[in-house]
Amino acid sequence: MFTGLVNTAGEVLAVNGSEDGARLEVGSPLATELAQGDSIAVSGVCLTAVEIDDDRFAADVMAETLCVSTLGTLSKGDRVNLELPLRPADRLGGHIVQGHVDGTGTIKSVITQAFARRVTVIADSEICRYVVPRGSVAIDGVSLTAALAAGDQFTVALIPETLKRTTLGDLRPGDSVNVEVDLIAKYVARLTGGLQAELVIEGPE
Repeated sequence: MFTGLVNTAGEVLAVNGSEDGARLEVGSPLATELAQGDSIAVSGVCLTAVEIDDDRFAADVMAETLCVSTLGTLSKGDRVNLELPLRPADRLGGHIVQGHVDGTGTIKSVITQAFARRVTVIADSEICRYVVPRGSVAIDGVSLTAALAAGDQFTVALIPETLKRTTLGDLRPGDSVNVEVDLIAKYVARLTGGLQAELVIEGPE
């Protein structure tokens, strides 16, 4: 489990693909805090470190993950957001992020407003239905609050600290991003849908 408060950004050192997926190698001082088998979120995708060597680590990415996230488009030199899992004693400063990406979105616009930037993302309606104004959403693993949400798009505001610490400061219109919606929103939608179905079944004949 993660909070969406990115520790640092890392650099992709290599992507070795195969029919079953790919092995991703990332360089970052954060690797020194990993042990083989540890989880780490890479641009919002929960991966398992299989090799650690000083300031770099490698993780295997399954074909399905490559298809539903932006990890399939990574190449050497790209920057990625990195976050270590939440410890029981840590502050939950963001929101509950599983690292199970729901899909990708496309940056529609990036507008500078005073010291912040407003970024609008277009995504599938099955993703956007879970995003509400002032609700939580993770973009490339970063915990954010939706300022606006309507139809197939939503808007978030990025403060200077987020722009400096993560890769979101590099976003431009047309870029693809990983999107993970709020887990609680998905559960509420599922439970509400289940209740409605039961009411229909148990109604008068």
